[in-house]
Amino acid sequence: MEHLSAIADRCRRSAPAGDYWSARLESEDTDELAVRQRVTEPSVLGSSLGVFLTLVRGGGIGYGATSDLSAAGLAAAWERAAGWAELHARLGLFDGGLYPRSSLRAEYASPVAEPWESLSLVAKLDLLREACAALEFDDRIVDSTAWLGRRRVQQLLITSDGGEIRQVFDQVSSGLVAVANAGSQTQSRHGGGADWGGQGGHERLARVGFRADAQRVAEEAIALLAAPECPVGVRDLILMPSQMVLQIHESIGHPLELDRILGDERNYAGTSFVTRDMFGSYRYGSELLNVTFDPGVPGELASAVADDEGTLAERQVLIRAGILERPLGSRLSQARSGLPGVANARACAWDRPPIDRMANLNLEPGQDSLASLIGQVERGVLMDTNRSWSIDDSRNKFQFGCELGRLIEDGELGGLVRNPGYRGISASFWRSLAGVGAAASQEVRGVYTCGKGEPNQAVPVGHASPPALFRDVEVFGGGE
Repeated sequence: MEHLSAIADRCRRSAPAGDYWSARLESEDTDELAVRQRVTEPSVLGSSLGVFLTLVRGGGIGYGATSDLSAAGLAAAWERAAGWAELHARLGLFDGGLYPRSSLRAEYASPVAEPWESLSLVAKLDLLREACAALEFDDRIVDSTAWLGRRRVQQLLITSDGGEIRQVFDQVSSGLVAVANAGSQTQSRHGGGADWGGQGGHERLARVGFRADAQRVAEEAIALLAAPECPVGVRDLILMPSQMVLQIHESIGHPLELDRILGDERNYAGTSFVTRDMFGSYRYGSELLNVTFDPGVPGELASAVADDEGTLAERQVLIRAGILERPLGSRLSQARSGLPGVANARACAWDRPPIDRMANLNLEPGQDSLASLIGQVERGVLMDTNRSWSIDDSRNKFQFGCELGRLIEDGELGGLVRNPGYRGISASFWRSLAGVGAAASQEVRGVYTCGKGEPNQAVPVGHASPPALFRDVEVFGGGE
C-alpha cells in the first residue's frame, strides 16, 4: 500500500482546478495453478498497476486512466479527463454536478488466516496432483482437473474533499471437476469450491472441502451416467445454495441494477422488467422473500467498507416480505432517478469507471431445515450446481440447467436424475417461494466473473443463500 501512497501524492500535486476530483489507484496480483489428468498445466501470473481519475468541472464529468504513473503521465491523464468533462458539459444526458462527493476516510482488509505465501509452490502443486489423482479412481473418469488461484487487489481512493479510503481484497479460489463417460453418455460434476467464491486465504480450502470433496465429485459423475433423465412437467422444486446463487444473481440482482432500469445498459446487457414506479409497492415474491445488500459479511466475495465512488457501504433491505423496496443504485444513479439505493458503484480494474453492480446480495434465512423442505414436497425435484443458464434481455424469462437432480416423492428424497433443468419468469417465479432454509443451512458463496458494461467489466459478486422451495415449476430433462 505504501507504493500507492507515493503515487497518490503525485496525483494531488498534478490535479487541475475543478469542482471536485477523485483518484482511484489499484494494484492487482493474480496467480493461477492447475493440474489436469495429473499433468501440471502452465501457470498464469498477472500484475497490474494504474490509476483512474475523475474530474467534475463546469457541469461535466470527465475520466482519465493511465498506467504511466510518472508526473508527466498523470498530467496527461488529467488533461484527458478535463477534455471529456468539457464535452460532457455540452452533450451529457445529466448534470455533472450530480456526481457524488466523498470525504470518507476508512480502511478495510479481507480476513486472512493463512496467506497465499504461507504455502510453497511445490506444496500447492502437490496438493493439486493429489486431488486430481483422487478424482481418477475409476476408469470411467475420462477427464479430471484441480485448480487453485489467488487474486489480491490493493486500492487507494483519494478525493479533493479530503477523502482517503484504503482497501485490500484477498481471494483464494479452488475447484475440482470430474468428467465421466460410458458409451454415448457423458456427465461432469464440479466441487472443491468451484462454485463457492469468497475472500480469505488458504483456510478457505478446508471450508469448501477441497481435498475431501474429490471422491464425492467423481462418484456422482459416474452415478449420473446410469441415472434416468429428469422428468418433464410441472413439479415442486428445491434449489440448493449452489444453484440459488445464480437464481438470485440473474433474476433479482441484474433486474434491480438502477443504471439498467435507467436504460444505460440496453445496448449491451439489456434493460429490466423492473420500472421505477414499482419500488415501495410491487410484490416481487412471496412473504418469505427477504433480500439484503450486505457488504459487512466476513469473507463474502464483495465485502468492503466503501464503493468505488467513496460511499460508505452499509447493509440495506432491498426486498422485505416480498415487497420491492429499493434498487441496486449508486449515489450517482440515485441522484439521477430520485430513488434510494446502496453503495454499489464498482469497477473491475483501474482502467474502468465505476458503474452500478451487485456486491453482496443475499437471501435472508427462513425457518426450515432441508429435511423439512423435502418433507413438504409430494412430487418434486431437488437440483444442485448450475450447468447452463439463459435469460432474456429484460432479465425476466429464464431457463437454467443443473448438474445433478434428485427426485422427491411423498416427502422422501429419492434417486438421482441427470440433466435436470427448469424454466420460469422472474416476475412470477419468486411468488411461488414456499419455503426457505434456516440460518444453519445458509451458505456464503459467490460468482467470480459477473460481466456488464461497455467496455466490459467482470467483477466478483457475493451471494449467500439457504436452500429454497418453489411450488409448481416447469422442469425438464436433457432431451427437452
